[in-house]
Amino acid sequence: MPKSTVAAIIHPPGDHRTILLTRRNIRPFKDLWCLPGGHIDDYEPVEQAVVREVKEETSLDFAPDRFVGWFEEIFPEHNFHAVALAFAGTGSGALQEQLDEVSEMAWLQLDDALSMQLAFTHNLVLKQYARSLEK
Repeated sequence: MPKSTVAAIIHPPGDHRTILLTRRNIRPFKDLWCLPGGHIDDYEPVEQAVVREVKEETSLDFAPDRFVGWFEEIFPEHNFHAVALAFAGTGSGALQEQLDEVSEMAWLQLDDALSMQLAFTHNLVLKQYARSLEK
């Protein structure tokens, strides 16, 4: 049975083409860059889950303002199957890594992030986000 997860495309206010990536410090995909996010807890509303996950991983307060889409994440080699719900919005506060899950964080230009190999289906998430900015 697939898990339900969330992913956050965090950008500074007014700058939708600068985004925050985190480097994973846990498996699967340890040491790869990704969007902040994680599993939705039992009975937890989805938007509450993405706000919580961003806070846990980055210490930022996340204000989602758009739903980017849903993405199947099927990786049998990692015994991982999830449906990820991606949101975009602004982050405020001071960045602070939570080293149990995140080893590093960086603000990047969207085009630079799109050229990287990201964990999970986060390359697809960012492509969908980039298309939404062109509308």
